[in-house]
Amino acid sequence: MGASSNDGYCASNYASYCQNRRFSKEILDNVHGTIYLEPLALKFVDTEQFQRLRDLKQLGLTNMVYPGAVHTRFEHSLGVYHLAGEVAYRLRAQQDPEFPIEDFDIKTVKLAGLLHDIGHGPFSHTFERQFLPLFLNGASWSHEDMSISMIDYIVDKHHIDIEPECLKKAKEMVVASTEHGSHNSPTGKQFLYDIVANGRNGVDVDKFDYLIRDSWACGVGCGFMFARLMESMRVLGDEICYRAKDYLTVYKLFSTRAEMHRTIYTHAKVKGIELMAVDALTKANEAFGIADAVQNPGEFWKLDDTILKRIEVDERPELKEARDLVLRIRRRDLYQFCNEFAVPKENLDHFKDVTPQDIICSQRSSDVTLKEEDIAVSTVKIDLTRGSSNPLESVKFFQDYDSTDRFTIPVERISHLVPAVCQDKIVSVYAKKPELVEVVSQAFENFQMTTYGVKAILATPEKKKNRKRLFPY
Repeated sequence: MGASSNDGYCASNYASYCQNRRFSKEILDNVHGTIYLEPLALKFVDTEQFQRLRDLKQLGLTNMVYPGAVHTRFEHSLGVYHLAGEVAYRLRAQQDPEFPIEDFDIKTVKLAGLLHDIGHGPFSHTFERQFLPLFLNGASWSHEDMSISMIDYIVDKHHIDIEPECLKKAKEMVVASTEHGSHNSPTGKQFLYDIVANGRNGVDVDKFDYLIRDSWACGVGCGFMFARLMESMRVLGDEICYRAKDYLTVYKLFSTRAEMHRTIYTHAKVKGIELMAVDALTKANEAFGIADAVQNPGEFWKLDDTILKRIEVDERPELKEARDLVLRIRRRDLYQFCNEFAVPKENLDHFKDVTPQDIICSQRSSDVTLKEEDIAVSTVKIDLTRGSSNPLESVKFFQDYDSTDRFTIPVERISHLVPAVCQDKIVSVYAKKPELVEVVSQAFENFQMTTYGVKAILATPEKKKNRKRLFPY
């Protein structure tokens, strides 16, 4: 039997792959094994701005509850770099002649994977979503946009020799999943923009890496098998598509992410500690110029998770309140979780954020009069990456490798276990002093009954209400 028309191309693809490794540095990663960093990647990695990622824990303050969660955005970025390259090479091995994947494309996609998180601030998304809005007066700020600023800063600061078109496209890929991301590639290779940060349906290598890495670090295991999707993906009609038989594997990506949010990322104790950290940063903001740093990449890169230690050891009198909060975290004298409430699905579309004032207004008779500074409220949204929509509706599938047709699959044709509602909103309330747990809990229960006509199924335990200092683990 003669060789297939693709054999010569695959051999060329493999030769190119091996050639790149000759000039690469090997790094042993605990998730993906050996990662090869090519010369262009090393130009960025070996800078103080990229090395800063070693001081940004991937899951922020989650390690205060899950001690193993001390992995950082440094190794995650290397992992995404590696997987972006693996996907690009696999797609090229079975590429559609209409959308040829060049070495330039692979280099660009890998660079985007490497630098996609370079703009993150301290404590994961807490800094961006809870702290900064207090100081930006409605102005928008995102770590993706900051990543673009940081990339330009690094290139200028270290005089990195890089093709302008490669730099431009890599930056576009970093913000591809944001509202202002590019969705129209002039080269007709839009699928390349879906590899690292997929704004089309949310299936990307960023999630492939952090779901498995976070699961292992926290000791909870991971049922999602990204390797299966990487084996079957192919480009049809300028879009990455998957075998129809892998439908539930794609769904597992989204459901695993939602489960990790519910049990790990938004764990009640983790959110309480984050609220304390935000209060500490707020009280220390003027002394350290924390919020102002986001306007200047030259100052922003100096900001990392060590900011809490800097507050803790700084003896300036004006930092006493912030310092005391950090010490409370160290000594596990935490804000006390009172209860949480899942917003009814019929109220999701018109939900209004709950504030401490809402809880205070729901207080009835009590010997204690609550004040706003006695209460902390956390509202988290958990979805399948597309808000209230089902992301599976945006994923394209193909029947088999001989097929060139792509199609979506209605959920009801596969399983009735896939949820009809794809979003949760969880409101959690905390007492900043342990002796106020009972009063705050009762006021929160009153608020639930007045607003929604129902209350949380699990009531605040009586023993927690009656103890002044509960061991917080």
